[in-house]
Amino acid sequence: MYYEIYGTGEPILLIHGNSGSITDMTNQIEYFSKKYKVIVADSRDHGKTLDTLSMTDTLSYEMMADDYNSLLDFLQVDSVNVIGWSDGGINGLLLAMNHPRKVKKLVSMGANLWSDTTALDPFFHNIFKMQYSMMQKRPMTTENKVILRHYKLIMTQPNISTQQLKKIKCPTLVVAGDHDAVKVQHTALIAQSIPNSNLWIAPNAGHGLMVFQYKDKFNTEVEDFFNRKFKKIQGYDMFKN
Repeated sequence: MYYEIYGTGEPILLIHGNSGSITDMTNQIEYFSKKYKVIVADSRDHGKTLDTLSMTDTLSYEMMADDYNSLLDFLQVDSVNVIGWSDGGINGLLLAMNHPRKVKKLVSMGANLWSDTTALDPFFHNIFKMQYSMMQKRPMTTENKVILRHYKLIMTQPNISTQQLKKIKCPTLVVAGDHDAVKVQHTALIAQSIPNSNLWIAPNAGHGLMVFQYKDKFNTEVEDFFNRKFKKIQGYDMFKN
């Protein structure tokens, strides 16, 4: 598994999205490495991380999350704050669910629990479906097989229930744009299903808000989330905060 480490201090793990790589997290690397130890890697079958599976086998988010757990073991890092974007947000949820001791706090941005149009905007779902169908008809070169597996991942996974999200005990910040490829209602459902969660829906923003419209504000909001003590606002405090 290809990884890079920047800076020193409390560790932060960055997880990129589908068909992406470490370079997608450049803004976060530059910002957080000034105060933190930033660990960033290419997920299985992405970037410089070579997959050990044959090209006919299935790629799964669970495999990826387990890879990140193994990477932290290899680096002798007991626990980290995690920032995951898109598929990386899904991997972050799974890491917190299946390896809870590894995650201090989680920021999951642009994640979805399943892959139908109740979760994804119909326009994007249809685009992914069309591209997946087209890739199936192309010659199965090594490159095309990898791309096909990435599209298959989007079209058939994840398969996470809201009940499973209740296993996440770490404070979690769930983020999306109000014009995200993932529906706002679905993002809210994720936040509502995690016991200790905050929800941030960024106005006038899409799926890439941490790269484009909100690249600076995203970093400062996330850092504030990592630094503050999480509290539930209930009862009369709901009028005061």
